[in-house]
Amino acid sequence: MSAAGLAGLMVLAGLAAYLQTLTGFALGLIMMGGIGLSGLIPLPDAAVLVGCMVLVNAAQVLARGWRDIAWAEFWPVVISSLAALAAGYWLLGVMVSASIDWLKLVLGIVIIASSLQLALKPQPLAVRSSSASFAVFGVIAGLMGGLFSTAGPPLVYHLYRQPLPAVSIRETLVAVFAVNAVIRLAMVAAGGDVPRGGFWWGLLCIPVVMIMTFVAKRWPPPLSAPSIRRLAFGLLLMSGLSLAVPALLKIIGDHAS
Repeated sequence: MSAAGLAGLMVLAGLAAYLQTLTGFALGLIMMGGIGLSGLIPLPDAAVLVGCMVLVNAAQVLARGWRDIAWAEFWPVVISSLAALAAGYWLLGVMVSASIDWLKLVLGIVIIASSLQLALKPQPLAVRSSSASFAVFGVIAGLMGGLFSTAGPPLVYHLYRQPLPAVSIRETLVAVFAVNAVIRLAMVAAGGDVPRGGFWWGLLCIPVVMIMTFVAKRWPPPLSAPSIRRLAFGLLLMSGLSLAVPALLKIIGDHAS
């Protein structure tokens, strides 16, 4: 990896960690979208790097905030996500073997759908949803986490509709992402798919994640929560379209020729 590439990766990591700390999600989506566009490292390796970053971010966020985790919502999500996590990781291998363009197309669609969901303001519910509903959203989160280490959007939307304090929702999301990251990294190690070569320079992003997580907690921006969501929406929508459209055109061209 060149010095310029590493610098770009670190800037991307800093932005992703900053928004993750403010919103409780977005780290994986921004990192995967940016890496997919730039090609700094292969997408499967990027998912491993995102998993490492999620763990670092979670350790800082939960060091004091773990008491605010909504355990009644946490357990159904985590338990139901495990099998789906394995299925998502298997699907990633299938797509990598088939075509990198298919991988970029699916990633782009996931990011676009996630960005559109961010544009929708969750309508609060008067009564907590059933545990079964949390299990269903856990399956969706696990599938996305296995594919791209991006377990967030559907689960984020569901949790933010619940009659829970915002701090509990944020800490619960971070805890779920941390558990999924640990399981996914274990799958990577067990499958012998540990990245090699220039990937390891990417771990220098971890100190950047730690610094920007601290900065976001200590000096949050003078923006409202809706403004931050709009910013994240714009970044994700642009990156998703930039990934999906060229990949789709390439796939169509290959089939037409």
